[in-house]
Amino acid sequence: MSDCTHDCDSCGAACGEREGEKPDFRAPMNQFSHIERVIGVVSGKGGVGKSMVTASLACAMRARGMKVGILDADITGPSIPNAFALHETAEVNDAGILPRISKTGIEVMSLNLLTKNETDPVIWRGPVLAGVVKQFWTDVLWGELDFLFVDMPPGTGDVPLTVFQSLPVDGVVVVTSPQDLVSMIVHKAVNMAAMMEIPVVGLVENYSYFKCPDCGKEHAIFGPSKLEETAKDMGIPVLARIPIDPALAAACDRGEIEDYPVNYLTGVADLL
Repeated sequence: MSDCTHDCDSCGAACGEREGEKPDFRAPMNQFSHIERVIGVVSGKGGVGKSMVTASLACAMRARGMKVGILDADITGPSIPNAFALHETAEVNDAGILPRISKTGIEVMSLNLLTKNETDPVIWRGPVLAGVVKQFWTDVLWGELDFLFVDMPPGTGDVPLTVFQSLPVDGVVVVTSPQDLVSMIVHKAVNMAAMMEIPVVGLVENYSYFKCPDCGKEHAIFGPSKLEETAKDMGIPVLARIPIDPALAAACDRGEIEDYPVNYLTGVADLL
């Protein structure tokens, strides 16, 4: 256009110079919420203890005096409420949905806090699941938070895509385990974050080893770790190697995650 000023804010036309622009899919934050940083906790596959890492990171930040919330985006496998002994249904008012509050003050929103029974299955297709996650951002009254941790479902499907597109994610922590598939699954998660232009804070390896309580020797139950090699190859730091800890697992099962000091993640909290 001959009269183009190259100031797209003053023009409503769909000219050729707009072709390179990326659409903004971010959903508006609830008017009663103010969140400083959003951190996603992701994995390339299931069963790596991602929810435990999410809950432990939230506890570590809360112990530092931060105002913390957890958005449980793992809609079909929500385990966050149980780790904090939150079983009562969330309240809803004219302004939105009120998150449940743990005993140390961590705000939690999960589908398990909205269903009639915790064991009710969620038989929904991807777009519906993604819509619920978006509502957890737009309709939940989070209030003032320093950190909102998002416990993501495994993989790179509809829900992770919705989180990356709809929420202003400041960075992701990738959780993995010491198995032969580690390189491939880490690459998938990291590559998705790169495609969505989300910074990767680093890698956390769960089930890294088992330390014998009698002799103190470390045993690699799942085989030798390939984490350092993978991290070096991708140029991403290793944040923590978490051992198999039956006491920690029992604390999560009892809803007492806040009573268990997870010192393994101190270095992760320092970087957030």
